[in-house]
Amino acid sequence: MSRILGAIRQNGYVVRDIHAAIKYWVEVVGVGPWFLGDPVAIEDFRYRGQPSPAKVAIALANSGDLQLELIQQVADGPSLYRDFLETHGEGLQHIAYWTREIEGDCQRLLKLGWRIGQTGHVGNPGRFIYFETTGHAGTCVEISDISGPKGPLFQRIREAAANWDGKEPVRPFWAAR
Repeated sequence: MSRILGAIRQNGYVVRDIHAAIKYWVEVVGVGPWFLGDPVAIEDFRYRGQPSPAKVAIALANSGDLQLELIQQVADGPSLYRDFLETHGEGLQHIAYWTREIEGDCQRLLKLGWRIGQTGHVGNPGRFIYFETTGHAGTCVEISDISGPKGPLFQRIREAAANWDGKEPVRPFWAAR
């Protein structure tokens, strides 16, 4: 557990082909079901403070309490996802902490010298903030607001994984709502 933000709740992987990545996780690792949004509507997406037209496809699944996120950028534009893919290739791009007090947590991290890399909203409130790091292979730290609909959505994805029988390995994002 982090002494700063609590438990890591998500590992986010940047991939070139989200369908191939899902297939790997299902067939080789046995993780599922995956809830796929292609694309996911990100509102007010900003990269280093500037608006960006980047769009992404996202797939979410759980292994126990840890959520796994696969991210494929599907419309070009500046983003930390694109930066990571160009610099490191596919792989673990971020770890995420979930919060119900995103403003307070953000201010606390800024006071510690952390630097915001990208922000946006998925739903309302649904805000997320990625902090750039200079540490391990370019991996970023995200804080994600779960005080709105994202919290129950993430809980339903976790429950679906706990009872998954291997059938319907890919489901539309809206099916988890």
